[in-house]
Amino acid sequence: MRKLKCIIVDDEPLAISLLENYVQKIPFFELVFSTENPILALEFLQNNESDLIFLDIQMPELTGINFMKINGDKQKYVLTTAYSEYAMDGYEHNVIDYLLKPISFERFMKSALKVKERFIFSDEVDAHFFVKSSGQQHKISFKDILYVESIKDYVNIRTSDEEYIVLDTLKSMESQLSDRFVRIHKSFIINMDKIKSIGARKLMLSEQEIPIGDSYRANLLEKLK
Repeated sequence: MRKLKCIIVDDEPLAISLLENYVQKIPFFELVFSTENPILALEFLQNNESDLIFLDIQMPELTGINFMKINGDKQKYVLTTAYSEYAMDGYEHNVIDYLLKPISFERFMKSALKVKERFIFSDEVDAHFFVKSSGQQHKISFKDILYVESIKDYVNIRTSDEEYIVLDTLKSMESQLSDRFVRIHKSFIINMDKIKSIGARKLMLSEQEIPIGDSYRANLLEKLK
């Protein structure tokens, strides 16, 4: 796997120093820039390549949430915060994980492995399978799937612009999909990369609202950590 170019944006010098030390210990990370000033980070990103941003949420000049709104989803993010109530605010953006300060190296390493998994999944652009629907064989890329829904003896595979009704079971589909998919209800498997927001009993994928079953919620939140 290629090294992932990382930048760090945090208004606390000690936090930057700690994250720099952690990043340099990860063999598949490469630190290319760090700053206390989010404006300088935005300027750097205009002219330089990067893959991943470790981004503080609470900063005086520009919050992390507003930073992501300005910068967009060209890079992926790991959010850092001292306040757990802000943790879910970033899931409408290209956020892989959040780290609650003070950050231990053990927790950072867990996040780094999650980042690695996500980039490997993203790089597998041809990860796909074929399904028979409406009398034809259709090639479906994993990255295009929003969710899979059980409908009696069939499943509905929903992508951003198509749906395929297939004679199959949700259990069978679950065994064919990658680790980026998780069952959140007796009738739904979702693509975690498509999550826009999460509530107490439902989440949003694009414009689609999906229920979260009580017995599935703990596993979902664990996979999002």
